[in-house]
Amino acid sequence: MHEGCTGSFEGGRMVVDKIRMMGFNTREMPIPFTLECVECGKEFQMTHLESKCPHCNMVYGVTPCSVNYPDRIKAADINY
Repeated sequence: MHEGCTGSFEGGRMVVDKIRMMGFNTREMPIPFTLECVECGKEFQMTHLESKCPHCNMVYGVTPCSVNYPDRIKAADINY
C-alpha cells in the first residue's frame, strides 16, 4: 500500500523495501549527503535513495519525501 509522505517505517529494511518496490532505489539524491555509517563509523557520500557504505557494505535508504530530513535516512543491514 502506498501511503505517500505520511507512511511511517519501523526500520531501515522497511524503508529500503518500500523504495525498491516503488522503483525509487536507484534515483539520485537531489543533493548528496555525507553520512557517518552506524556500523563502521566512517563517512561516505549518500548519492542515491538507496546507498551502500563503501567501507563495510551497510545499506541505507530514504524515501523521496524524506530526502530533506537526514534523520529519516535509515540503515537496513550489511549487504541487504
